[in-house]
Amino acid sequence: MSAEDFKWYVVKSVSGKEKKTKEYIQSEIGRAGFESQVENILIPTEKVIQIRKGKKINKDRIFFPGYIMIKADLRGEILHVIKMTPNVIGFLGETKGGDPIPLRESEVVRMLGQEDKFSMNKTYDQIPFLVGETIKVIDGPFNGFNGSIEKVNQEKQKLEVIVKIFGRKTPLELSYMQVEKI
Repeated sequence: MSAEDFKWYVVKSVSGKEKKTKEYIQSEIGRAGFESQVENILIPTEKVIQIRKGKKINKDRIFFPGYIMIKADLRGEILHVIKMTPNVIGFLGETKGGDPIPLRESEVVRMLGQEDKFSMNKTYDQIPFLVGETIKVIDGPFNGFNGSIEKVNQEKQKLEVIVKIFGRKTPLELSYMQVEKI
């Protein structure tokens, strides 16, 4: 098999079961002896940081829910092995009774480029806040209060917010993850 035989395809999966589906595909291909026809199987993800109960949690978020990318040579029985795998709905772009259509090179570069950018970037989603903007506090003891931004500290990803509590203006220091724009 030459390098030209391997092309990228998109497998449609049950949403929320992408990782399990990838494991199923790998085990079915191994059981059927088609390892030489599959070069790579991946689920494009991005790293995000969430705050839950005051703690930062690193989490991988699937960038294209319900889709798995596979680089393979789909000649022969391997196509049917993948289609019959649990949680696999089919291939993206396939016509009824026809073969799946591989991704164009430009699509692959764009999708893999996005995946590489997100896997290297292990920071918060960049949320640009402006001084004077109105926000709502969504986490912490002042949850539900509205306020206006007085200062933005991009380095620490903190905001100084003025909130009215019992008719008095009270300054608060909050992280980007504790507020949302109104």
